[in-house]
Amino acid sequence: MSDIIAQYEKYVMPTYARQPVAFVRGSGCYLYDREGNRYLDFVAGLSINNLGHCHPAVVAAAQKQAAELINTCNLYYTQPGGELAQLISELSLGGKVFFSNSGAEANECAIKLARKHGRDTDGDNKYRIITLENGFHGRTMATLTATAQPAKQEPFKPLLPGFTYVPRNDIAALEAEMDDSVCAILLEPVQGEGGIYPLEKDYLEAARRLAGKHGALLMFDEVQTGLGRTGKLFAYEHAGVKPDVMTLSKSLGGALPIGATVTAPAYSEVLGAGMHGSTFGGGPVPCAAAIAVLNELIADGFLEGVNARGDYMRSLLEKMKEDGLVTGVRGLGLMLAIDLGSPVAADVVTEALKNGIILNNTSAETIRFLPPLVVEEGMIEAVVEFLQTALTGRT
Repeated sequence: MSDIIAQYEKYVMPTYARQPVAFVRGSGCYLYDREGNRYLDFVAGLSINNLGHCHPAVVAAAQKQAAELINTCNLYYTQPGGELAQLISELSLGGKVFFSNSGAEANECAIKLARKHGRDTDGDNKYRIITLENGFHGRTMATLTATAQPAKQEPFKPLLPGFTYVPRNDIAALEAEMDDSVCAILLEPVQGEGGIYPLEKDYLEAARRLAGKHGALLMFDEVQTGLGRTGKLFAYEHAGVKPDVMTLSKSLGGALPIGATVTAPAYSEVLGAGMHGSTFGGGPVPCAAAIAVLNELIADGFLEGVNARGDYMRSLLEKMKEDGLVTGVRGLGLMLAIDLGSPVAADVVTEALKNGIILNNTSAETIRFLPPLVVEEGMIEAVVEFLQTALTGRT
């Protein structure tokens, strides 16, 4: 394992603060290192492995497609891309889909679509995009500008013009910034990288109303929240507020790289030929895998099981709060977080790894849980038992 780490340190740019472990195999909710040690994964690759590692249906679909046709580029038609686009459309907004390779690229497409729609409807002055403080939308220059986290933005200034930031769940602040120069509101229904903060139903309803009033698009970044993570197929379903544009990625391809920008029918033709592209976007292999993923998610009883396991985990975390071990619990479905009340989260994550458990902290005081949606109750209990031991006398 040490030779793999040394090779990375010598040849790979140090843009990630990696944990000191190298994995060689994954199965279900577990990862394995080269020495055969097993780790219970409650990060799921930051929600790319929603069905667990190497789900048999995803592996079979990808292997079959890879043996037939890997890619051709987007100058031609292939069967999996059309099938996947139809499936996503019919399950969500009913319009058309642009395929890319990641969540940042999906959001980049959404931003361009919003700017183009604004210009088409009201000329050059309709270009502003409102996003939320502490949100996260990616690391390209446009999506980094949309990501209202100063620490992430500072090294890359100057940023792109035309973005305005408001606090989450503050309707008055959003209303104060809205005028006819706004072409879009872009937000996550649950802020993920920001620490698992669900947006309130009345806030989403207000965003929908204000977008309509000012001729702006309402765009939901469901890169992390989508595809069953919150207990619904898409997080917008909790509030019953439909966006005009939605972005997907992470778990869509069962951990293969794919992003999707989805529109309502009225906005399906905003981007025409030559206005946007992605060489590898919508390749047959990740599209075939994504079809398998969606078929698993919409199978009878699957999402009900996610909600049941999410409720169970939340009940155990709430008990920890009652016992004074944590100061806050929040989230939806199996997208959960705890606040520790002191800056020990990184230490807890390090200790967890030594105990064969993979956790993630979004800040010095917050631990985020994104277990595979197929996690079992006994696995949840094991993680909570570890946390109870690790936090006793620490917070």
